[in-house]
Amino acid sequence: MPGWYSSGTLYKGLFFLVLILLALEYLFGSITETKHFFVFNATRLPHAERLIQHSPLVSSFRLKPKAMVTNSTKSSLVLNITEVPSNNSSESLLEASPDTESTKNVNTTVVPLCPDVSSNLRGRIEVLKTPVPTVLELEKRFSWLKIGGHWAPETCRVQKSVALIIPFRCRGEHLLLFLQHMHPFLKRQQLDYTIYIVEQDGDGPFNRAMLMNVGFKEALKIRSYDCFIFHDIDLLPEDDRNLYTCPPGQPRHMSVAVDIFKYRLPYPAIFGGVSAINREHFEVLNGFSNSFWGWGGEDDDMSNRIRYHNLYISRYPLTIARYTMLTHKKDKPSPNRYDVLKQGPKRFDKDGLNSLEYRIIRSKRNLLYTWFLVGLDAPR
Repeated sequence: MPGWYSSGTLYKGLFFLVLILLALEYLFGSITETKHFFVFNATRLPHAERLIQHSPLVSSFRLKPKAMVTNSTKSSLVLNITEVPSNNSSESLLEASPDTESTKNVNTTVVPLCPDVSSNLRGRIEVLKTPVPTVLELEKRFSWLKIGGHWAPETCRVQKSVALIIPFRCRGEHLLLFLQHMHPFLKRQQLDYTIYIVEQDGDGPFNRAMLMNVGFKEALKIRSYDCFIFHDIDLLPEDDRNLYTCPPGQPRHMSVAVDIFKYRLPYPAIFGGVSAINREHFEVLNGFSNSFWGWGGEDDDMSNRIRYHNLYISRYPLTIARYTMLTHKKDKPSPNRYDVLKQGPKRFDKDGLNSLEYRIIRSKRNLLYTWFLVGLDAPR
C-alpha cells in the first residue's frame, strides 16, 4: 500500500491541516477584533455628547481629543470632543476635525433648555446681616459673574431673561449685603439675570416708583428683557424656592411674608417690597406713577392699576415667599400720598412710562451690577 495511506503519514497530514485551520482562525479573528475596535470608538461619541449636554458636572468635566482617537489614519472618521468653554460662548462644544470634509457640517451642539425648577435649590437659606463684605471681597467671591452683574447658565438655555431693578440712595451697607445674598440665590435658580442699581441723585424727595420706571427703560436699551423684578434693597428672600421669574398670566407679589410683619400679609391688595411683572404687562399698565414723592403710595397705586386692567395679583404661599428686612431709618411719609392715590384712575393712561422725564448723569457696568445715577426734577 502506498505511503500516503499509511497511518503515520495520515496523522501527519491531519496535524498539518489543523495547523492551517488554526492559522486561518487566528488571522480572521484578528481582523474581526480590529473591525470591532473601530466600531466601538465611533459609537461611544454620541454617549459623550449626551454627557456634555445633560451632566450637572459639565462645568468641571473635560475630554481631551487624544483620549477619543489615537489612530492617525482613522481620526478623520470620528468627531473630536474639545474642552468645554469656560465662558458663555456660542461656540460649539463639538468641533469637527479640520482634516476631513465629512465632519465639517457637524460643528454645533443643541444646548438643552434649563428646567423650570432648578435641582440646585436648598429651600430655606440663611440671611447674613454681619459682617458687611467689601466690594473687593464680593468681586473675588463672585468671579464667575459677567460684567454688569450678569450671569446665565452655560450647560442649559434659559428661555426668559430677567432684570432686577433696585431703586437706591444712601444705602451702601445694604447694597453690599444685598449683592452678597442675591447673586448666589439667583445662580442656584439657574436664571439668565442682570442686576441694575438705579440711584437718585441729590437729596430731594425720594421717588422710588420713578426710579423703577427709569430702570425699566434703561435696561431695555441694553437688552430686550422678558421679566422685571422690582426690588427694595432692604428685603432679602429666605427661601430659594421663591422663584424670581414672571408668571405667564399675571403680575406676582413676591414679598408676601416679611419678618417685621410677623410673616403675615398686611392686607390683600398690597403690592409693595418685591414684585415681578413681565414686559408686556408693565407697558400695558404704563409702569408706575411718577407722582409719588416721598415714602408710600406708589405700590397701592400699582395695585389699583393691575385691577383696573383686569389683571390680578398672584402670590407664592406664605411658607415660601418669606423675607428678612434689613434695619434702617424710616423715611418720612408723603403727606399728600392719599390725595394722589385717590386721583389715580384719572391718571393711569397719562402718568407713568409715557410721561417719564429724567437725566442719566452717570452710568457704569461693574462686575457686581450695572449702575445708573439719575437726575429727577421734583415738582415745585
